[in-house]
Amino acid sequence: MLNVQPAPQIYLACGTTDLRKSIDGLSAVVQERFQLDPFSTSLFVFCNKRRDKLKILQWDHAGFWLFYRRLERGTFQWPQGTHQPLTISPRELRWLLDGLSLIQRQAHLPVLAETVV
Repeated sequence: MLNVQPAPQIYLACGTTDLRKSIDGLSAVVQERFQLDPFSTSLFVFCNKRRDKLKILQWDHAGFWLFYRRLERGTFQWPQGTHQPLTISPRELRWLLDGLSLIQRQAHLPVLAETVV
């Protein structure tokens, strides 16, 4: 049964990635280019040049998960730029997967609980 655990960190590989890479190639990108540990429980998200396909790499206690998403129409609002990964929240990842931008001006800001004395 599929039981995906929440990730402590979500990293986006800004710009494009050759999605012909499989688990070994993507984990090498995480380790060599980003200087991060692919064996952490973090999610590492990659997008192709046409911005219509994503791969998400995650280590589980016994092996890697490789998630793949392909859009039939439209593109992902993928950030361009740096060679360093961008850290995002689970909420922002949902926005990206739904085809939305990372910057949602109409979205409510997260509310933090206050301590009552």
